[in-house]
Amino acid sequence: MTKLIAFLFIFIVTVGFAVAQDSLQTNISVHDPVMVKQDGTYLLFATGRGISFWSSKDMENWKREDPVFSSPPTWAVKAVPGFKGHIWAPDISFHNGLYYLYYSISTFGKNRSCIGLATNKTLQTDSKDYLWTDHGKVIESVPGRDEWNAIDPNFILDENQKPWLAFGSFWNGLKLVKLADDAKSISTDPQQWFTIASVPRSTTDPSAGNGAIEAPFTFKKKDFYYLFASYDYCCKGINSTYKMRVGRSEKLSGPYKDKEGALMTKGGGTLLLQGNADWHGVGHNAVCSFDGKDYLIFHGYDAKDKGRSKLRVEELSWDEIGWPLLK
Repeated sequence: MTKLIAFLFIFIVTVGFAVAQDSLQTNISVHDPVMVKQDGTYLLFATGRGISFWSSKDMENWKREDPVFSSPPTWAVKAVPGFKGHIWAPDISFHNGLYYLYYSISTFGKNRSCIGLATNKTLQTDSKDYLWTDHGKVIESVPGRDEWNAIDPNFILDENQKPWLAFGSFWNGLKLVKLADDAKSISTDPQQWFTIASVPRSTTDPSAGNGAIEAPFTFKKKDFYYLFASYDYCCKGINSTYKMRVGRSEKLSGPYKDKEGALMTKGGGTLLLQGNADWHGVGHNAVCSFDGKDYLIFHGYDAKDKGRSKLRVEELSWDEIGWPLLK
């Protein structure tokens, strides 16, 4: 009887461990990823229905968590015709004792878009304090009024610890706007807006530029603010041409210049990474610091898997004059 009990105990533990292991996935399919770390756990948010949410202990084996929203935000359905709950390009930051999750409400190819905000005390789903509070719309773009698109948000604090939001996709480029101190609305004291990057369009010479720029991510490193952006086309599987470029500025508001001194508002940007035989395109990156190391978090279109979008995590280093490099 003792041996039987011992056998049953080992069997139950083994099966339970196997089930737990089966719930973990590697090479996960994500789009527009961003990551943060809390209490030894990496939390990943990405484009998806209700905002895709994953957790991991090692940045390699991932567990899918319940999405942030179980149903589309009512305000968003009313604000953007055609929106049905597929939320784009979230951005996660810890600010004022809360996790701030900005997210994009839009439909493909249109600039009738909004950036919303949800907050949470914790990202540990088993905590009694785990609860998302949606604060609704922060920024919106309206066709015919705005020549910019209110998607792809990225939160950053300036040298005075004041909050700003970078955002934008196509149209006339990437924008930066100052937020109110609680980071839940645009500052009105006074409003401050900047264009920080763009790709000029040409109606006569398509090779001169097509406006294909999006996904700003700002990162402070020593004396500079770095602006990472994605150029050319995402979301086309094997035909994706996405690539990442970077510039830097001593001021958050710019001007951002590349290694050669070209302005990012004039189409400049030093190439950081582009597609190759293994990846059809790479882009929509975040830059995160964990345990003294910097990482580039992004998605690529896997050439070995019919162009499916996959998570990629690469350690980021910096050259002797402060420009980012991939190891």
